[in-house]
Amino acid sequence: LHYPLRRQRQMCIRDRAEPGSGGTGPGVGRSAAGAGRVSATPAAEALIARLRAQHGPLMFHQSGGCCDGSAPMCYALGEFYVGDADVLLGEIGGTPFYMSKSQFAYWEHTHLIIDAVPGNGGMFSLDRPTGQRFLTRSRLYEDGELEALPPLGGA
Repeated sequence: LHYPLRRQRQMCIRDRAEPGSGGTGPGVGRSAAGAGRVSATPAAEALIARLRAQHGPLMFHQSGGCCDGSAPMCYALGEFYVGDADVLLGEIGGTPFYMSKSQFAYWEHTHLIIDAVPGNGGMFSLDRPTGQRFLTRSRLYEDGELEALPPLGGA
């Protein structure tokens, strides 16, 4: 499922937390070095550490729809095959985060913020039985951030 830029902006506004809530407010995903393409909240970092302790090295792939909506899917490293149709957006918690090139074409103007919230994860994702699920929030890049990003990595 792909959204036009206008709909992405509406989603970014909707997904913002209230200032001071500690989750995904306007300051999340920004650093002195720049925004990067993907970041994680402290709750997501904690869940990643928990899953890594149980399953070993991990990887993420941003689902593009179908059965699990647009959930970030967490797998044991190598259990999901990435290829020429995927791009490496960066790392969260020392874990590579991929997305398909075709989906990235719709999301290239947004910074992805991976959070962990109560609920069940995607049916194939390692977070499913934990009582928490990964959730993708997003915000539009501010002036200058997009130009400052490093080039995308390949699969």
